[in-house]
Amino acid sequence: MIAHLRITTNGKGLHEFTDQVHQHVARAEVGEGLCTVFVRHTSCSLIIQENADPSARRDLERWLDRHVPEGDALYTHTSEGPDDMPAHIKAALTQTSIGIPILEGRLALGTWQGIYLWEHRARPHERRIVLHIA
Repeated sequence: MIAHLRITTNGKGLHEFTDQVHQHVARAEVGEGLCTVFVRHTSCSLIIQENADPSARRDLERWLDRHVPEGDALYTHTSEGPDDMPAHIKAALTQTSIGIPILEGRLALGTWQGIYLWEHRARPHERRIVLHIA
């Protein structure tokens, strides 16, 4: 089964969409298999991260911002603004696809794990996600 999601962001940050993926896995009625989550963009990424304590996500964002700052003189790809190249680097350092096992009809996520779109651009975007459930 293939499903398409649209995630609207309001700028930089982690946007959880675990429940939407759970719903599609339930509809697919796959007992055991794999759910592949893929984002169709180059300036955002996907991560599985703790969804209980927001400070973990804030610390992650701050850490990555410190290591991939905006306005670095080395960047030549700046036509879409000062956050353009840093967003591409951040996406390259993280991931655009995640595979999650399905066990007994449910995503095999741990207790505190959530699926996040990590928006690396400052302005709002509508991001497209493709799910492949088999």
